[in-house]
Amino acid sequence: MNKNKFWLRPNWPAPETIQAACTLRTGGVSVAPYNSLNPALHVGDHVDSVRQNRQIIGDMLHLPGEPKWLAQIHSGRVVDAASVDGQEEADASFTDQAGIVCAVMTADCLPMLVGSCDGQKIAAVHAGWRGLLAGIISNTIAAMQTNDVLVWLGPAISPDCFEVGVEVRDAFVAKSDLSAPAFTPIANGKCFADIYQLARVELAGLGITRVYGGNFCTVTEQERFFSYRRDQVTGRMATLIWRT
Repeated sequence: MNKNKFWLRPNWPAPETIQAACTLRTGGVSVAPYNSLNPALHVGDHVDSVRQNRQIIGDMLHLPGEPKWLAQIHSGRVVDAASVDGQEEADASFTDQAGIVCAVMTADCLPMLVGSCDGQKIAAVHAGWRGLLAGIISNTIAAMQTNDVLVWLGPAISPDCFEVGVEVRDAFVAKSDLSAPAFTPIANGKCFADIYQLARVELAGLGITRVYGGNFCTVTEQERFFSYRRDQVTGRMATLIWRT
């Protein structure tokens, strides 16, 4: 198989102990509208298809174990991946143990991977605008107990496609004036929002500047990515990180 058709590798200078990938929508067994590599059980896809897709992901990425899947709730909650057993309600997980796979699933929200520069600590973050507002990034960095990290921003909705209400802008600006440039006013009390920029603002406030990625669009890149905003009923990409 041509791996470039089925997953992305982060373009970041992470230590050799850190491995990571983001699956694309191709290479699986699910049928429309979940076609084809959908690892999400909560979107209405056939359970057998999802299980086969998860096996495909594990095999093609040579994962050291079953990913620590989360029940994502658009919150600021972070958990230790080693303690995840089943459907843990959280939007990020972290670990300093080898062989544990942190994972998040997205289809427009921002998947973010974090690795410490010494190669010992990792985290996976599901950062939609609600999670960003709830502090999911700051909470993850606090849980990792270091800001000496590299960050990769994975496939998310682009600023040209992410329309939100002006109340969303107001909430972010109330949290930090530095968020204002991430919003572009349009008609009818709406704004375009740059979710990548919102993440970078939070990271910069934590003293984190080694940030990579952030140049995708899940909505317009239909052949590669699932998009909830585009299709409503659809699958999810898995963004995964583990260390050796």
